[in-house]
Amino acid sequence: MSRSGYAALIALTLLVGAALFAPWLAPQNPYDLAALDVFDARLPPGSPAYAGQMHYWLGTDAQGRDMLSAMLYGLRISLVVGFASTVLALLIGIVFGLIAAWRGGWVDALVMRIVDVQLSFPAILLALVLLAVTGPGLAKIVLALVAAQWAYYARATRGVALVERNKDYIAAARLLRLPSWRVLAHHLLPNCLPTLLVVAALQLAAAISLEATLSFLGIGLPVTEPSLGLLIANGFQYLLSGRYWISVFPGVLLVLLLVSCNVLADALRRLADPREAAR
Repeated sequence: MSRSGYAALIALTLLVGAALFAPWLAPQNPYDLAALDVFDARLPPGSPAYAGQMHYWLGTDAQGRDMLSAMLYGLRISLVVGFASTVLALLIGIVFGLIAAWRGGWVDALVMRIVDVQLSFPAILLALVLLAVTGPGLAKIVLALVAAQWAYYARATRGVALVERNKDYIAAARLLRLPSWRVLAHHLLPNCLPTLLVVAALQLAAAISLEATLSFLGIGLPVTEPSLGLLIANGFQYLLSGRYWISVFPGVLLVLLLVSCNVLADALRRLADPREAAR
């Protein structure tokens, strides 16, 4: 793996670790109303608390929440949405892609026509429609992202599986009359996973970005579960008044997260490509 790939892996690991240990790393619980003080609202970075020994190193938002604490908890929610939607969409896409490639004929044609129709609509448009019908919520936005992204994995799985299906080891498994499920699970799927993991790393960044966009528009997560996108939206109205930290700091963290995912995905692509590995 390249140096940039290792750097992205380290950065992503640190971000995931910070999200996991947010309750212990955050100076304040942003969900505890008793810990908030209205006199601490919109304080600039480095300001001391109105009452107590606490310092707000990244400032506070309009509710008086410590921005560092809000960003750690927001990062947690963004990663939960991203990883949950990516894993579920990957599993659904693998099932449909393998079935289409293995069965062929009308089954393959039917699955691919469904995938083509799905991919003809922008993912954000489909997610907007689904959330407009179901309303905001953590579980609902995860399902909306799964519905918007599973087709990418189905097409990628089918493409790789069609190549692997014609190789000698699959022909040998057929001659041994192994059950189809065993050939798919133990022979075909493991050889498709390297490509699918690269696609998953790319789509993880897309899922996090899509969730942030939807939350910024106010139709993603509710205000009681602020992700990075919602934190950016909460401070957007204060940018022109000079209170940049409310939006800029969560935005920088979101950019760092997305860049880490994309650089890691590119490194995995190079690692999985024999032509790149030979250079």
